[in-house]
Amino acid sequence: MSEVFLELGQRPDEAGPPIHGPVAYPEDVTARLAGDAERILARYPHARSALLPLLHLVQSEDGCLTSAGIRFCAAQLGLSPAEVTAVATFYSMYRRTPTGEYLVGVCTNTLCAIMGGDAILEALEEHLDLEPGQTTPDGKVTLEHIECNAACDYAPVVMVNWEFFDNQTPSSARDLVDGLRSGSPPDPSRGAPLCTFRETARTLAGLTDPRRQGGAPGPATLAGLRVADERDMRTPEDRP
Repeated sequence: MSEVFLELGQRPDEAGPPIHGPVAYPEDVTARLAGDAERILARYPHARSALLPLLHLVQSEDGCLTSAGIRFCAAQLGLSPAEVTAVATFYSMYRRTPTGEYLVGVCTNTLCAIMGGDAILEALEEHLDLEPGQTTPDGKVTLEHIECNAACDYAPVVMVNWEFFDNQTPSSARDLVDGLRSGSPPDPSRGAPLCTFRETARTLAGLTDPRRQGGAPGPATLAGLRVADERDMRTPEDRP
C-alpha cells in the first residue's frame, strides 16, 4: 500500500495570506491582555461566546492577527488554535497582514460602482501608489477594496476604520487620505469620531470609553420612512 502525504494549510483559493508571526507574547504583554480578556469574558455566560471580541483585542495589540494572538485567544477560551483560526479566517474584519493607522476601504459594489466607486479606487491606487491590501511607507494608510457596507443611500462611500465618508469623488477621496497622512484626519460624515485602527479594534472588543456613540441617521436614510408617513403606509399589524 502506497503512502499519501498531505500538507495541511491554507487552500489555494483562500483569500489573504495565512496567519503568521511570533507564536507567543512576552510575559508582560500576556498579563496585560489577560486583564482585558477577563473584563470581556465577564460579559458572557459561555466563554467561547467571547471569541469575536477577543480577536479584536489581539488585533488591537498587533494591528492584525498573529500566531501569538490566536494562541492567546485559544488559551483564554479553552479552544484549540485551529478552532480559533477557523473563525478568524471566516471574517474579513480580521486582518492577516499589518495594517496602517487608517484602513481606507473603497466600496465598488453595484450602486457605489455606478456612482463612481471604481473611479475612486483607481484614483487612490494611483495617488498612493498602492494596490489594495498594501500600506503606505509611512504606515499611515492601508488601502482596501471592500464589499457593500449597507450605506448605499450615500453612495459612493469610502470607509476609514469602518466610519463613513459619504458621497465621495476621486478628488475628495484624495483629500481624505492626504489629511490622514498629514495628521489632520477629517471628521466622518456621520457616526462616531475617527480614531486609529488599533483604537477601533479596542472599541470593537468593548473596551473603550462610551463617548464613541453614533449620530442620527441622515435625510437620505430616512427618505423611505418619510414617504411611508406621507402616504399613511402601515404594516397590517399597525392598521386600526
